[in-house]
Amino acid sequence: MRNINQRYVTETFDNNGLLKDFRIDCPPGFNFAYDVVDDIAVNDPDRRALVWAHENGESKTFTFADIKRLSDKTCNYLKAKGLKKGDFVILVMKHSYQFWYLTVALHKMGVVVVPATYMLKPHDIKYRVNSANIKAAFVTIQTDIADSFDATTDIPCLEHKFIIGGQRDGWEDFDTEMEKYPETWERVPNKNTDYFLMYFTSGTSGNPKMAMHDFTYPLGHILLAKHWHQVDPEGLHWSVADTGWAKNAWGKIYGQWTMESAVFVYEYDKFEPSDILDMIEKFKITTFCCPPTMFRLYLNAGLEGHDLSSLKNCCIAGEALNPDTYETWYKATGLKLMEAFGQTESSVIVGTLRGMTPKPGSMGKPSPQYKVKLVDAHGNEVPHGQDGEIVVSIEPRVPGIFKEYYLDENKTAETLCDGWHHTGDMAWMDEDGYIWYSGRNDDIIKSSGYRISPFEIESVLMEHPSVLECAVTGVPDPVRGQLVKATIVLREEFEPSDELKIELQKYVKNGTAPYKYPRIVEFVKGLPKSISGKVKRVDIRNEDKRKAGA
Repeated sequence: MRNINQRYVTETFDNNGLLKDFRIDCPPGFNFAYDVVDDIAVNDPDRRALVWAHENGESKTFTFADIKRLSDKTCNYLKAKGLKKGDFVILVMKHSYQFWYLTVALHKMGVVVVPATYMLKPHDIKYRVNSANIKAAFVTIQTDIADSFDATTDIPCLEHKFIIGGQRDGWEDFDTEMEKYPETWERVPNKNTDYFLMYFTSGTSGNPKMAMHDFTYPLGHILLAKHWHQVDPEGLHWSVADTGWAKNAWGKIYGQWTMESAVFVYEYDKFEPSDILDMIEKFKITTFCCPPTMFRLYLNAGLEGHDLSSLKNCCIAGEALNPDTYETWYKATGLKLMEAFGQTESSVIVGTLRGMTPKPGSMGKPSPQYKVKLVDAHGNEVPHGQDGEIVVSIEPRVPGIFKEYYLDENKTAETLCDGWHHTGDMAWMDEDGYIWYSGRNDDIIKSSGYRISPFEIESVLMEHPSVLECAVTGVPDPVRGQLVKATIVLREEFEPSDELKIELQKYVKNGTAPYKYPRIVEFVKGLPKSISGKVKRVDIRNEDKRKAGA
């Protein structure tokens, strides 16, 4: 082990052993692919980097030397195909192991990586390819995403289509062709400010924005891996996320490999809680991260018969944590679920880090990596207990915060302004310094002079045994300004009724301040969601306005 992370960070701790300060020093010309991956490959070649398993029982293990060799061959192949520094390419690869050495190769070449979900449809593909002038697409044969690409018209900038994991007419066979090329590659220099990685954000309205990161981005994930995931350099970390989402960058490559820990990948079609638990046991996963909903599903499926003793730390992000889920998991495993908050545009901004005592439902405390404040509409810091927007200082710029919204100067200036990154997310801080999520700026409900967080009400509703999913929104009202509405998907064993509506309203009154209870309850078969699976409250609000003739 080379303790590579210590080259780039300075950290101090308080008298209780809690992380107090965390500073990143990024040298000029830093490139994760050369300075982390290749460094380990040359000096500790047999160190395990990636363990991949398929639901059919197949598995593969890659060392850092393997990743270097395969990425260098890939560089030579793609150079021969005409790809070069500054080009943009889209990767739609689900859980394919090739993603890791292909991504490393693209970083070496200075080609901008644009990961995307396999759920894209032709109109999604057309928008993304044309907006970013995508030159090449790399897609897995394991899904029907290639069909969607072939059905997409009017994308003249797309010069190459590479298929991963098989062969397909009209597509270049990446796996076969890459193996024909040499495994030596000369370093391509880059600046820290060069374009590195870009995500299309899953906004709740309008077309997705293009969040661009530069070459310092991987270093922004060291704290995440070291003090939130708490990865073991000799262990195996698993974040349950496919390669199309920013959660993959958070949990399955940059911070983990800089900490010299191996990552685990599981290729499956349908999420089955018992299968996930089987994988934890079989491969002796040491650190584990997934959304709170998945932990609820593991508990519902039953932990009996699964040996989870290899687990040393478990993390959650993305939604409210039900206190009952926290307590039940803790009682069963002895592990506390450590929550955190961040964005596609950032690394962890708020988190429950090593040594902290979690407060179920709280995201934790501001990351020592950043200067974080909660502010009102005028930029003034709000007192404890009052909602404010989460903002992060960008003066000086700190690795992990995005560079810009590509080709959108107005949106960039709106978000990165006055020395702060404005997240658009609202939260409040308690007297102990823990931060509690309230919702997006435009999701906050204003009723009878109260500012009401939909997130808080949803958290209470999710504790009721009848509720499978829910979304809380505001409905215009001439007296109160807005009324609180709950749109609810019931579990299969429950039927909609007036009695159940009343029961749920009383349940919320007992679980939080009575004025927050939903005066309107609507039962539906499903909730509108973005392509990333996030509930689109804006669609519910717009539909209510349409029905009201507004």
